[in-house]
Amino acid sequence: MTTGRWEHLEHGADIGIRGCGSSLPEAFAQAALAMSGVVTDLDNINPVDTVAVECEAPEFDLLLIDWLNEIVYQMATRNMLFSRFEVEICGHQLRARLYGEATNPDKHQPAVEIKGATFTELEVRQAANGEWIAQCVIDV
Repeated sequence: MTTGRWEHLEHGADIGIRGCGSSLPEAFAQAALAMSGVVTDLDNINPVDTVAVECEAPEFDLLLIDWLNEIVYQMATRNMLFSRFEVEICGHQLRARLYGEATNPDKHQPAVEIKGATFTELEVRQAANGEWIAQCVIDV
C-alpha cells in the first residue's frame, strides 16, 4: 500500500514541488508527478509510451536535481508529458521508467514550460515518522 503524495509549494515567480512516500524511490516518483502537475492535469496524460532513464549523483539531494532535470530533458527532446514513474534507487544510482505520451496542446493545454530543477529549497530527508520527503523549486 502506498502512502505517496505530492504538492506544490508557494515560491515567488517559480514553483516549489514536494514528493512524499514511504520509501525514497516513492518520494522521487511523487516529486516527478508534482513537477508534471505544474504543466498540465495529470489525468489528461495517457501513459502509453515508455522511456527508460538513469542518473547518478554522490548525494540524494543532488540525485533529485539530476532526476528532475532528466525528466525535463526528456519532455523537451521527445515532446512528451509523463504521468507515471517507476523509480529504483540502488546506492546513489537511479533507474526509472517514465510513462506518458506526445504533447498535444489541445488535449494537455500546457500551463508553463519547465526550465529545470533548482537548488532552491532543495531537501531530501527521512522524517521522524519514516516518511521520505523530496523537494525543490523548479524554474518555470
